Amino acid sequence: MDDLAPTPSSDTPDAGYRVLARKYRPATFEDLVGQEPMVQTLRNAFETGRIAQAWMLTGVRGVGKTTTARILARGLNYEIPGEVDRPTVNLDKPGVHCEAIMNGRHVDVIEMDAASHTGIDDIREITEAARYRPASARYKVYIIDEVHMLSKSAFNGLLKTLEEPPEHVKFIFATTEIRKVPVTVLSRCQRFDLRRIDADDIVGLLRRIAQSEAMAVSDEALALIARAGEGSARDSLSLLDQAMAHGAGTHGETEIGAETVRAMLGLADRARVIDLFTHLMKGDAAAAMAEFKAQYAVGADPVVVLSDLAEFTHLVTRLKIVPEAGEEASVTETERLRGRELADRLSLRLLSRSWQILLKGIAEVQAAPKPNLAADMVLVRLAYAADLPDPEEALKLLRDGKASDLAASLPATQNAPPGGSSPQAHAQAPTPAPGAPASVGEKTP
Repeated sequence: MDDLAPTPSSDTPDAGYRVLARKYRPATFEDLVGQEPMVQTLRNAFETGRIAQAWMLTGVRGVGKTTTARILARGLNYEIPGEVDRPTVNLDKPGVHCEAIMNGRHVDVIEMDAASHTGIDDIREITEAARYRPASARYKVYIIDEVHMLSKSAFNGLLKTLEEPPEHVKFIFATTEIRKVPVTVLSRCQRFDLRRIDADDIVGLLRRIAQSEAMAVSDEALALIARAGEGSARDSLSLLDQAMAHGAGTHGETEIGAETVRAMLGLADRARVIDLFTHLMKGDAAAAMAEFKAQYAVGADPVVVLSDLAEFTHLVTRLKIVPEAGEEASVTETERLRGRELADRLSLRLLSRSWQILLKGIAEVQAAPKPNLAADMVLVRLAYAADLPDPEEALKLLRDGKASDLAASLPATQNAPPGGSSPQAHAQAPTPAPGAPASVGEKTP
């Protein structure tokens, strides 16, 4: 996918702007990003003639399930008069049926959304129509999206046709909820799990599309978009589309920078997130609260700030265990350098404890009537936890007879009452009553 070209469209020139996810929708197997194992399996099947009767495509949103289904239908019906007259995965040249299939308007490639066609009557129409041969293509292909939405009776009505379909019929199912599909249906299909797309692959895809659009986008901005896309190519392209409108359209810029993307997504500056994390790991609650207040004042979302802290906690943990994690394209230079420094200094126990507090804190902030106040309390909890000694360190101090050092290390002793005494100093034995015998080892006057 070195040279990107817009996907052909039947839209008229004045039909309006096409979003990037549609404009650069993959049209061949080679265009699919991050799905090499599936492509290799299909290539081998087509070359050896071992073509299944039904396929089940599963994966999270935006990884290419429907697009793969259309490309698969295109490969099944690929035809160039005088050159190609058999199913193939080599779709370099446009075939007779290619444009109509990719635009979802071919008479022999029927797409159905199971979310709005859930009943047995809809499946009965398919099973009855499947008996008739295709009008112009080699195969009649049924693409059923979100197949898990079908009712139990609809699934049962499909079983017989799915097990012994006519030779001219192929089924392609797509779903995000594979566990809701009956085993009886799964056993009749070849299953392909489309993987989340790696952040490095998404960054490369976004960079090529930005170049095709003659739009300069900084590497840090691309990394932020790829991270926000969470492995979904469609989500990432939608965010790139939004960034182009937000940056170039609003401010007249010729380059989309990281600041533009942060403003668009409501993110704090990554360096400031790391500053906040550093204050917390030092146990400095006052500095952490001041930094969060400054970020909140410029528009940062409290939930996003805590999510960024959790993400950075995960990165530092990975850097401590797998130092090579810092070389990933989605990791900025600032994150790499400061993350490694923190990884050398912090213990896995503290990082794990911080992660647990952040996960619980995010849920609390989401449910709170005033998220910024709830976030403040989460930060205080984090700073307190960071200031606590590890169990091994506390046990060592006790064994060495340094209980006073242990008491001094506890955050509770920082607010001792006036006079210099600590709560521990008041934990004395009660005075014996007059006439009572003295304790063992206690001298009498």
